[in-house]
Amino acid sequence: MSNNQKSRFAVFFGNRGFFPASLQAGARKDMTEILKKLGHEVLMLDEQATRYGAVETVAEGQTYANFLRDNRSKYDGVILCLPNFGDETGAVAALKDAGVPILVQAYPDELDKMAPELRRDAFCGKFSVMDVFCQYGVPFTALTPHTVDPATSRFADNLDYFDRLCRVVGGMKEMTVGALGARTTAFKTVRIDELALQKHGITMETFDLSDVFARMNALDAGADNVKTKAEQLRDYTSWAKVPREAFDKIVRLGVAIDDLIEECGLDAVAIRCWLEMQQQLGISPCVLLSELNNRGMVAACEVDVGNAVTMYGLSKASGNVATCLDWNNNYGDDDDKCILFHCGPVPASMMSGKGQITDHAILLNTVGAGCSYGCNTGRITPGAMTFGSMLTNSGDLEFYLGEGKFTDDPIPDDFFGCAGVAEVNALQDVLQQVGYLGHRHHVSVTPGHVIEPVAEAFAKYLDYDVTLV
Repeated sequence: MSNNQKSRFAVFFGNRGFFPASLQAGARKDMTEILKKLGHEVLMLDEQATRYGAVETVAEGQTYANFLRDNRSKYDGVILCLPNFGDETGAVAALKDAGVPILVQAYPDELDKMAPELRRDAFCGKFSVMDVFCQYGVPFTALTPHTVDPATSRFADNLDYFDRLCRVVGGMKEMTVGALGARTTAFKTVRIDELALQKHGITMETFDLSDVFARMNALDAGADNVKTKAEQLRDYTSWAKVPREAFDKIVRLGVAIDDLIEECGLDAVAIRCWLEMQQQLGISPCVLLSELNNRGMVAACEVDVGNAVTMYGLSKASGNVATCLDWNNNYGDDDDKCILFHCGPVPASMMSGKGQITDHAILLNTVGAGCSYGCNTGRITPGAMTFGSMLTNSGDLEFYLGEGKFTDDPIPDDFFGCAGVAEVNALQDVLQQVGYLGHRHHVSVTPGHVIEPVAEAFAKYLDYDVTLV
């Protein structure tokens, strides 16, 4: 599922038999129309399978459980809808093995419809469902207000939250991340435990850079895929003053990486980007990471698999791009601002203008001038952002998550790379937390404020350790 593809929902209707059947029929019609209007595919038990297609008894719950099992790959989350009080025992029988996030939604009563033949009592029934789910250890999501009409904007907001949460959970449960090259030798900060990742459903595949280079060198410059890649990259950024040889090598490297991603079904990559690229090829791959990120294929530099995983989760929640940056510089004496930077992997859609390909100003002292073209330099567009990072520790995945914004504060023209001024409330406390928790100097960023659905997805449904900073 792509980052911005809407989740598909199975809808469960809870029932109590002494409430009027019209409540079930109305809810079924409401949910079908509203979910489809909001862009979601809908899966419902046939209304002839049980009374009104709803669940009241354990036997009806088992019927619904069988329905979910038969349609396992067709839904990303379940909406547990309570048109009336509902039956908590039937609900737990139906959903205890659902294997996806569950949103508990209860219809509100109307003050002019409180007679016994009209009253819903879903306000109370929601507590019963939540209680029994807690007893059985069934994870669920309950949002405010406690009761909400599906036809309202408040329900649409809840659904947006739940959609983002489901995209994160569905994406992370069967993720494959590729490490292209060994850990960057000087950076013990990006060490990662493959078995800890696998324990949480994330497969890490590793590839030697020599294989990547061999693939690149075997490509025919006149091949259609090479020509197509060259055209894409020419349009993507500005290549003024870049030597033709460097451009051609970057093009072929891009094709090689694309081929590897497709062949191995990778959801994200982390690439060893120095010094072999510069010493053996005379290029830097930053612009390729930028372009990958811009089309939604998560790419982290310096073989930081932990941040590739974080970027993937953040991008699933935001439905947008993500990037990996350095916590890099203070911003004068402003305690709540700093400069986030990297050499050029920032996607074009996060940049305030078209990028400019340059030599790698920081590596010049090591590899010499003209040996590291490929840095996509520029500035990051102001706006809200969510950030985070991940490390592995004794078999666990440990994340921190926070929110802030990129400002329009100026950065000196001679500041190399792609950078932005980030403003985070109580930044100095955040940096203390990040440092004392042992997290790395890299941070993953995605546009928008999506910390809440990400945090709930990570902690409740994926069993990650999460610290909010």
